[in-house]
Amino acid sequence: MFDWENLRYFVAVAQTGSLSAAARQLKVDHATVGRRLGALEAELQVRLVDRLPRACQLTALGRQVFELATQMEAGAFAVERVIRAEQPSMTGRVTLSVPPVLASHFFARHLGAFHRQYPGIQLSIASQVQSVSLVRREADIAVRLFRPSEPRNVTRRLGRMPFGLYASRDYPHAQQPDDWGFIIYDPQYADMPHQKWMLTVAAHRPIVCEVSDLSTQKVAALTGIGVAGLPLFMGEEEPGLQRLPFEGEAFHRDIWLVVHADLRNSPMIRGVIDFIVDAMKQTFEIDVSDEQGLLG
Repeated sequence: MFDWENLRYFVAVAQTGSLSAAARQLKVDHATVGRRLGALEAELQVRLVDRLPRACQLTALGRQVFELATQMEAGAFAVERVIRAEQPSMTGRVTLSVPPVLASHFFARHLGAFHRQYPGIQLSIASQVQSVSLVRREADIAVRLFRPSEPRNVTRRLGRMPFGLYASRDYPHAQQPDDWGFIIYDPQYADMPHQKWMLTVAAHRPIVCEVSDLSTQKVAALTGIGVAGLPLFMGEEEPGLQRLPFEGEAFHRDIWLVVHADLRNSPMIRGVIDFIVDAMKQTFEIDVSDEQGLLG
C-alpha cells in the first residue's frame, strides 16, 4: 500500500498546477511537496506528473488517479464533518470566513462578548474577499456579500448592509454636489456592484482617488480628498465624516450566512451561528422573515 498522505500532496499539485502553488495551499515548503510527490510516484512505480519549468502537468494516468483521489479526498472531508457534527462539546476551534470590511469593522469588535458567552470556543476569523470551500473544510461558517453556490451548503440571507456617501467634515465642496470628486475602487474591481454604483453616482464628475478596499477608502475620505461610498455602520461611527445628501438610487449589499449541511446541527457551530445573528441584529437591517429559514 502507498502512503495516503502522499496522495493528498498529489491532489494539491493537480488542483493548483504547480509545486509552489500546492505548497502555499498546504502551508508547507516547496521541497516538501516535491518530496511527497516523488515518494508517491516511487511507491506506485508510475509517473503521475510531468514537471515543466513553470508548471506541473498530469500524465494520462495521473488524470485517472486524480479523479479517484478527488473522490477519496471528498470522503475524508465527509468523515471529518460527520464526526464534528456529532461532538456535543462546546470546546474547540471554529473558523469563520468573512469579508475584510466586516472582519475589521464588525466581527473583531464582538470577540470579547463572544469569548464571555462561549469561553470554550476558539473563534478563528479569516478575512477573505474570495469564496472559500466549506466542503473542503477551508472554513466552518462563511458570511458573504453574495450568495455562494457550492453544493451541499445551507444558506440563509441575514439581511442587508446599506451604503451612503461620506466626506470629511471640512470637505470644501460638501454643499456643491456638482464639484464633488469621488473615491472608488481600482479597475480590477470593475465588476463589483459597489464599484458600478459609485461610477453611476459619479457620472460626469471626476474620480480623484482609486483604492482597493473600503477601510482605506474611509481613511482617504477623512483627508478631505473626496467622496466615498461607505456602509452606514462605518460612516456613522466616524466623527470626522459627514453623510452627504443623495437623492439617487439607494445601494446595499445582501449579507448571507453559509454552513455545510453536515454541520448545521453541530452544537458548537449552532452556538457561533446564533451569536452572529444576534450581533448583527444590533447593527444591520436583518431579514426577520427568514428568522426560521434554512438555518433556523
